[in-house]
Amino acid sequence: MSVRPDLHQHYVRACQNVGQPENPFIAHVLQEADKNDKTWTKGITLKIAGNNHLVPVQRVTDDDLQVLASVLRSTVFVTGLDLRCNVLTDAGAEHVATFLQENSTLRYLNLMFNDIGTSGAELIARALHRNETLVYLRMTGNKIGNKGGMFFASMLQMNSTLEKLDLGDCDMGTQCLMAIATVLTQNKSVKAINLNRPLLYSQEEETTVHIALMLKNNSSLVELHLCKHEMKNFGVERLCEALYENSSLRYLDLSCNKITRDGIKFLAELLKQNQTLQILDLNANRIEDDGAIYLSEALALNNRTLQALSVVSNNISGKGLVALSDAMKTNVALSYVYIWGNKFDEATCIAFSELIQTDRLKPNCTDVEPYEVDGHLHLAELSHGLKKHYYWSPRCGEVTNKDANASLAIAAVSDYLLEHSQADQTDKNLHPGLPLGSGFA
Repeated sequence: MSVRPDLHQHYVRACQNVGQPENPFIAHVLQEADKNDKTWTKGITLKIAGNNHLVPVQRVTDDDLQVLASVLRSTVFVTGLDLRCNVLTDAGAEHVATFLQENSTLRYLNLMFNDIGTSGAELIARALHRNETLVYLRMTGNKIGNKGGMFFASMLQMNSTLEKLDLGDCDMGTQCLMAIATVLTQNKSVKAINLNRPLLYSQEEETTVHIALMLKNNSSLVELHLCKHEMKNFGVERLCEALYENSSLRYLDLSCNKITRDGIKFLAELLKQNQTLQILDLNANRIEDDGAIYLSEALALNNRTLQALSVVSNNISGKGLVALSDAMKTNVALSYVYIWGNKFDEATCIAFSELIQTDRLKPNCTDVEPYEVDGHLHLAELSHGLKKHYYWSPRCGEVTNKDANASLAIAAVSDYLLEHSQADQTDKNLHPGLPLGSGFA
């Protein structure tokens, strides 16, 4: 019978050997891992997130990470490592790169919102050229820039294991987005990618055109996040043209763009024929009543595969919202609808109240809740959505339900993403309640 390794004692000895003071937060996490019986049979994700509000946190530095990596290097039961919101720099990225080259069991790595720059991105990307185990990497919020993004594009030419990559909020530019799109034309392993909020200075939507060309040829991508791409109706039209020829994409995130009712016409026509798209996020655009009606007609008469739709904050008034509620009466596939931030009149409140009361729309599958005052119905906001916890986790602890991150609850997406993989469970554990889909939620 093998002896159970003691992570905490190993960490204490490693700190003593190099003269490095112990980080009490790391020590606490390792002690808790040692107590967990599942650690030794199913593997574990070490959650050393610097934004943890439940215990005292001393954020992880580059020197702390060097010691931790030496402890975990040959530890086979640690399959996930969450280091979000710490103070890791390019020096820390060097330790990460060395660890990725030497470790053969890590499947999930979260480095979001550290201080890793271009040179750190190069080190990590080069390490992934040969790594054959990492399935999910989050670099969100590290300012790797356009050059750093190019290193990841080059990595995707070599790596055939990575299935989920989050490069949102990384200050990437036009050049590396076009390079990533070109590489994904040939890459068959990546199932989900987040390219949110690049720094684009052109109004001609070249990046969207390249992404559309990629979608015509890619048959493996399941989830795509294009939030804050300055996308207009021209870009949506190009995407829709490509999606007529695509049969794999299930989650499309177009939130926080500049799409109007004219762009929604193309999406509505696509939905009449598309048989694969399951989640559509149009949050924070400007589709208005006409756009909502276009979508409603497609959903009521033709589409029976879309399961989740977010039209939060789209300047839709009663006419468009009632049309959406009517579409749900005939379309039994559409189960998740998010409408907060629009203009609710009494007809809207009555329509959605009826959907909820008749159990056509489950209370946990929407972001509104009806209440009555002086004989008049109103709608209150609920903290539900497709990816509420993409950037943050609740201060009150782990979330036991998936209402705030519904994209993770739509099984067809997550099952396809990481089929037969522990990383799927890691994703759900670390996103209380993506994409990818979230998802990256």
